[in-house]
Amino acid sequence: MLLKDFYSVLNSSREEGKYFTKLQINKDHAIYEGHFPGRPVTPGVILMHLFKEEAERRCDCKLQFKKGSNVKFMAVVDPNKNAVLNLESEIEELNGEIKLKGIARNSEGISLKINSFYKKLES
Repeated sequence: MLLKDFYSVLNSSREEGKYFTKLQINKDHAIYEGHFPGRPVTPGVILMHLFKEEAERRCDCKLQFKKGSNVKFMAVVDPNKNAVLNLESEIEELNGEIKLKGIARNSEGISLKINSFYKKLES
């Protein structure tokens, strides 16, 4: 986990080739002291990293981000307004890489849409 104690997994499931994971963001995490005081916003790079960690959990391997395509930040994730984030992912292995297509949403709607590719790292 990149940021210790940034989130916890509330539940996780798989249905019809898609993975669903519900996360609880720690609204008191130190990252929000600098991003931004009085108006916390979850950094976009952290939202992208949540999907990398999701792929690592599902593939049971360490991954390195290779490239992202069609990454769209749709809405701000403010942990004081809504600290629960739902990740929906399609993950497949293609030519030795892991391809992920994902959507992050909370009760207010979609926060992030991402298509990304990861390289498997040797243990």
